[in-house]
This record gives sequence, C-alpha cells and structure tokens, in this order.
Amino acid sequence: MIPIRDEIKTHRTPFVNYGLILINVVVFLLTYALNTNPEGVYSQFAFFPNEIRQGLDLGDVRNILTSMFMHAGWVHLLGNMLYLWIFGDNIEDRLGHINYLIFYLAGGVFAAFAHYLTNPASTIPTVGASGAIAAVLGAYLVFYPHSRVYTFIPIGFFIRLRLVPAVVVLSLWFILQLFSGVGSLGMGDQGGTAYWAHIGGFVFGLLVGFLFRNSGREPMPAPPSWN
Repeated sequence: MIPIRDEIKTHRTPFVNYGLILINVVVFLLTYALNTNPEGVYSQFAFFPNEIRQGLDLGDVRNILTSMFMHAGWVHLLGNMLYLWIFGDNIEDRLGHINYLIFYLAGGVFAAFAHYLTNPASTIPTVGASGAIAAVLGAYLVFYPHSRVYTFIPIGFFIRLRLVPAVVVLSLWFILQLFSGVGSLGMGDQGGTAYWAHIGGFVFGLLVGFLFRNSGREPMPAPPSWN
C-alpha cells in the first residue's frame, strides 16, 4: 500500500513540517549532489551505536540529531518525506508549532536509543528521519483513529486508489516493523533498515498521543470523498 494523503484538514499552516521537509531535502542534496564523498559526511554526522557504548558525550548527542536529517538515497528520502507530508501537518496542528518541533526531535532521539539498545556494538552509520516520523505515525494513530487515508493498493495487475482507515494503514505498518525487528535480533552487525528505531519512535508517539489526546485542536471536518 502507498498512502498519498489523509482526509483531515488543518486549522493552520504547518510551517514547522514544511521546514523539516525542506531541511531534509537540502541536507540530502548537499550530501550527494554537491559532495563527492558522502561516506566522509556519514563519518562526521551519522549516528554510530558503538560510540554510545563507549560513553555518551556532546558529540554523540549532536550526531543523533544530525543523523535525523540525512538519508541513504532517493528512495529513502522520498519515502520518508511522503509520510511526513501526509501525517506531520496534522500532528503539528494538534500540538502547536513549537511543541511539534520538540516532539519530532524527541521522537528521533528516543528512536535512536531504541536502535542502540538492540544494536549496541554496531559500527554501521545510522541515518534517516524514519524514527522521528514513526513517532508522528504513533501520535496520529492516537489522535485521529477514525481518519481515512487515500491509498494506492495493488490488485492483480492494477493499482486502485481507495480510502483506507488510518488505523489499518498505520497498524499494518507497525506490525511489519515489529515482525522485521524481532527477526533481525541476534543477526549481528548488519546494514539495512533500523527496524527497532521505527518501533521505538512509534511507541514514543503512542505514549505522547495518549498523554495529550485530550488537549490541542480537534480536526476540521473532512472534505468530500472521491474515488
């Protein structure tokens, strides 16, 4: 399934969400399009779990934050930004601009430590906004459980656009991460998707969502449905 947008309108312009997307895109372009040595950028600004194991310092905290705005390729970037575009504006609308920024960054940090706890000796650089975006998804599931998402669904040789309940889209996403994360345990220091960062971020979002579900703005009425 490929979600393309939800049906909830926002009360205010999501300036912070737009800014986060812009920063991610600019950092990616600076890392790849304008840089002949992206590995050198990773070595300086990516998150390395084994470095935390040796003792946490300000440099490690900086790298956790900077790694949240770095991506390993176009597919990685576009996939993350699609989810942030669809779901982030509603969480910003609910929490407010400043609170949303704090929540997003805190979700990314929580996700990084979840990844560290399951891969403490890893020397592979960890990059991407996925952990912070997973926190956004978790909060969205709590705040807007009755929302629906316009989703492309492959049916045989065809792709259909359907309205799917957000609880289905996000629950299936989380279940996939959970099964993949459990399957990755004990497999040693391998690259690829940091599933436990996704799981940690999502759980963080759920917790924040439950804490603040009775505060903030309620969603605006949904626009007319289309197929």
